[in-house]
Parts: sequence; structure tokens; C-alpha cells
Amino acid sequence: MSNEIIIKSLEDLDRAAGEFLQQIGESRLVAFYAPMGAGKTTFITALCNRLGVEDAVCSPTFTIVNEYLSATGDSVYHFDFYRITKPSEALDIGLEDYLYSGSLCLMEWPENIEELLPEETLKVRIQVQSDGSRRISWE
Repeated sequence: MSNEIIIKSLEDLDRAAGEFLQQIGESRLVAFYAPMGAGKTTFITALCNRLGVEDAVCSPTFTIVNEYLSATGDSVYHFDFYRITKPSEALDIGLEDYLYSGSLCLMEWPENIEELLPEETLKVRIQVQSDGSRRISWE
């Protein structure tokens, strides 16, 4: 079964983030596949806002992982694997501990660590449409 959400504009992000969180239910591992500039970090920021994260959300390009606290006090981990060139680099930061923590893990550039992702990882694609809208899809 395929799922999709269309984000028509930046003003539509909050609605889309809420709908996405509702639809993914208890999925804890969410990998975002999209080209540079498609809006991965922007969408993850909207998700964190919906979860009540009060910290500034930014892409952890150099730190690889940021931890945020949701309104309920739960950890939310935001990964950016763009600079990872081999799986051992991800393992060195304790990736497996994060993935099996039961916390929500939101991952950018997961293709760089594909072989380390558990089978239950929700693979989400973000596509830029010709009108500038974004198509978020997953199965």
C-alpha cells in the first residue's frame, strides 16, 4: 500500500507534518530519500515542531546527529549521513544504540548507510514537483 502527502507551499508544512505523523503511527525509524534542496531538513523541522520540540532544529551535517526532546520528554534523533563515506563511520558514533533505542530517528541521506538500516525502517521519498510542491511518499 502506497501513501503520499502533497505539500503545496511552506504554509502547508504544519498540516502535512501532522498528517504524516498520524499516518506513520508507531514507526520509529524514518529514512528520508531526496536530492539536495528537496526539503528534507525543512520537513524534519516541521515534524519536530508538531512533536513540541522547543530547540532549534537544524541539519546535523557536521555532528551527524542532534538530539531533541519532544513535548512529552521523549528523545527525537535527527541524523544527517551526507558526510558518511563508509558504514564504520556511522557505527563509530553508536548508530546501533540510537536505532534500537525505541526513540524516533529521523534520517537524512540514509543511502550512505543503507546496509545498516533495520528492515522495519520506513523509507520516505521527497520529490520536487514541476509546480514547486513536494510529494512525500512511502510504503
